[in-house]
Amino acid sequence: MDYKEMYQEWLTNPVFDEETKKELQAISGNDKEIKERFYADLEFGTAGLRGIIGAGINRMNIYVVRKATQGLANYIIKQGKQSQGVAIAYDSRRMSPEFSEAAALCLAANGIKAYRFESLRPTPELSFAVRHLGCIAGINVTASHNPPEYNGYKVYWEDGAQITPPHDTGIMAEVKAITDYANTKTMDKAEAEAKGLYVTIGKEVDDAYIAELKKLVIRQDCIDKYGKDIKVVYTPLHGTGNLPARRILKEIGFENVYVVPEQELPDGEFPTVSYPNPEAAEAFTLALKLAKEKDADLVLATDPDADRLGVYVKDTGSGEYITLTGNMSGCLLADYEIGQMKERDGSLPADGALIKTIVTSNLADEIAKAYNVKLIEVLTGFKYIGQQILGFEQSGKGTYLFGFEESYGCLIGTHARDKDAIVATMALCEAAAYYKSQGKTLWDAMIDMYEKYGYCIDAVQSMAFQGIEGLEKMQQIMNSLRENIPAKIGKYDVLSARDYKKDTVKNMATGEVTSTGLPSSNVLYYDLSDSAWLCVRPSGTEPKVKFYYGVKGSSLEEANALSKELGEEVLAMINAL
Repeated sequence: MDYKEMYQEWLTNPVFDEETKKELQAISGNDKEIKERFYADLEFGTAGLRGIIGAGINRMNIYVVRKATQGLANYIIKQGKQSQGVAIAYDSRRMSPEFSEAAALCLAANGIKAYRFESLRPTPELSFAVRHLGCIAGINVTASHNPPEYNGYKVYWEDGAQITPPHDTGIMAEVKAITDYANTKTMDKAEAEAKGLYVTIGKEVDDAYIAELKKLVIRQDCIDKYGKDIKVVYTPLHGTGNLPARRILKEIGFENVYVVPEQELPDGEFPTVSYPNPEAAEAFTLALKLAKEKDADLVLATDPDADRLGVYVKDTGSGEYITLTGNMSGCLLADYEIGQMKERDGSLPADGALIKTIVTSNLADEIAKAYNVKLIEVLTGFKYIGQQILGFEQSGKGTYLFGFEESYGCLIGTHARDKDAIVATMALCEAAAYYKSQGKTLWDAMIDMYEKYGYCIDAVQSMAFQGIEGLEKMQQIMNSLRENIPAKIGKYDVLSARDYKKDTVKNMATGEVTSTGLPSSNVLYYDLSDSAWLCVRPSGTEPKVKFYYGVKGSSLEEANALSKELGEEVLAMINAL
């Protein structure tokens, strides 16, 4: 069935409601829009679903959500695990409550108990709830930091991490096998509740989650002494972080927390930002204004589903607020947490591990080396860090110390198996109190770390592509680089080229080819001379190709200059393809 036939099918099939049909009738005659909505199914990939809200098979709507949930239900039933139930959370985006309820009622209709949060909750609490409630899976309705027109659907397995092999491919196959929307199930909510198949959850899980976070505080003595003096400006960016972030900070002893009033309440339109992403400088405009008024020590922003934390810290020397990249804040927390564990316990576990992704700073390697702990490198995606934690538990070998990725996501503790910006908020404020006890700011601590481990500076840039033509261009870029390995990138020699899709590492000097040792992924990585590197990969959540790169300098100024130069050379190289 081509896109025009599929469009007609949605206009005439009684499965689809009148509101959906009315939306589709409004685009009659607009062939480009019809094609965009119906040329292919919205792909259920390893990260679940993510797309623009609207009617059609290539959009986020209750029918696509129901189809995904039916596929998940079919897989759970085939695993014989339907008695364990599924936890469901959702964020502040448009249609998130409706999509989460559609998922819950589809599960209930399949005889699987759905535990749905009473209102919006952060991603890490959903991850925690899966294990806390003994569920077989979890569903989180969120599009993270995407623009307002998007929503998404993430699936978690019983370990609390997003799905990985073999469950991801198994669920994907079940979803793909559903070709008729009439074959998806649903039921009346009142009936589902009466049968015990629809359970509303809230305070009990909230309290248990916060209690786990409190156990992770290492230097309560520093918080008790300096918590009342440290000023924190925080913004949830209209998302889910407001209540849990404020609660944990208040309960452990931070008294001066100022929330950006214009961004405090949940709002799926994100009216104060065009892009609710803590990586974007725009997201901090209002928070920095408030920070200057309050003379804040640090400025924090969580993305709408509160799994990622953006940070600005005050440099008391210049009086300016300096942004920390995800690599910087991740390394700062890694160094603090591992250092404090060692000081508290006298030594670190012999099998302790620091986990990072392949696009994360090499500064992490230096931290692991200094503490004599194992560094584990995984593919991009926090689920692979969660997979390592599961492996430690199952084998009895390996102790998780810290894990993070460059995109502002980290996990302290193992209460959750996904990025947790709430615990990161808590830990960063704790670190601020500790360094204050040493007469230092967080920026002082960052500079100390560079002096100790080396000035490794990392950055990321991206090129956005829209529609069918955009997907083709993204593929062309990856194919061109894959088939023609560059000998030089800017002024740097390419020492080795890793192709994670082909599972090859080519030594450019000898021609020797070895294995990457990681699962297949459409990622290219170049080890460059002078400790520089470049990684190219299509985004898993947005129509973008991302370019990650890093350099090492003898000072912060030199490293920043080298980073800027390499970034310009990378974009010039890609534009020339």
